[in-house]
Amino acid sequence: MSIQLASVTKAFGPHKALNQVNLSIEDGTFFVVLGPSGCGKSTLLRAIAGLEPIDAGEIELDGVPVARDGFHLAPEDRQVGVVFQSYALWPHMSVAGNVAFPLETAGKRRAAVSSRVAECLESVALTPYLHRKPAELSGGQRQRVALARCLAQGAGTVLMDEPLANLDPHLRAAMEEELAAFHKASGATTLFITHDQREAMALADQVAVMWDGKILQVADPDTLYRRPTTKQVAGFIGRSTLVPVTVERVEDGEALVRFGEVTLEVDCPDNCAPGAATLLLRPEHLVLATGARGFEGTVERTIYRGGYWEAFVRVPGVDQPMMMLLNRRAAAGDVLRLDVLRGWVLAD
Repeated sequence: MSIQLASVTKAFGPHKALNQVNLSIEDGTFFVVLGPSGCGKSTLLRAIAGLEPIDAGEIELDGVPVARDGFHLAPEDRQVGVVFQSYALWPHMSVAGNVAFPLETAGKRRAAVSSRVAECLESVALTPYLHRKPAELSGGQRQRVALARCLAQGAGTVLMDEPLANLDPHLRAAMEEELAAFHKASGATTLFITHDQREAMALADQVAVMWDGKILQVADPDTLYRRPTTKQVAGFIGRSTLVPVTVERVEDGEALVRFGEVTLEVDCPDNCAPGAATLLLRPEHLVLATGARGFEGTVERTIYRGGYWEAFVRVPGVDQPMMMLLNRRAAAGDVLRLDVLRGWVLAD
């Protein structure tokens, strides 16, 4: 089931939780909406699910309008399954009972319900637990029950509101693999809400970065990391140093930039032009120079990360320290000779 949002707006008093949001999510995509707390992610999910009416704009599921101009299709008629942080399981029902519930309320025959429940529990590897109550399950197992329930009700779209937030860190990586397997097996369009960029990068086909009710950029994870379109996105995704530079020349997707006494050739977007700009440098872009190449920097501080050190290096002509990764210890005050492997000129 594809999802289309056109100029969707939702306000709570003077605050616009959704501000002219436009999104196009293709059928079968694992789509992640990533942003800080309070940016409007959960409101967006609730609007798509039908749990929150919108003030303006239009939402379509598989080309069929479900919200626009005062029209609001009820949640139960949208063929959308929702997995909340709390999983919303019936505590008095068994695993099988929770999965069967939407089928029974839809009036399905007992034999059909039993067959479908067995199939869905098998798909999430919970068949041995069908008689247990939610309280007897781990957090990851309860989440899988919620996913199986979405499958059982025939949801063409599964909406997940930070489903890993309540799990212990050691369990999250395993659950990421299970979510990816669930998505592949079900074929359902999956909209996943999170503030954790590591989760977003691990799971998504496409990521939308959301901020203050607006979508800043939509791209695949690699493009989002390597080629953000704004300083806001660059600062939110990954670790980075943003360096004010002067673009001296642009040719064939490359720019000659200068900061202080350093001149570099780096990648740039199509709309890059000579003049003042901002250079994005990721920690892995800054390396120790070999031979006569490079420029000098002074180590300000280091942080040991287990097997490597994060080093913050002061370079003449740059206001903030540059962050780089070292495989050996360096002390504050050490002078290093540095080189830049690559960089990206931000459009803004």
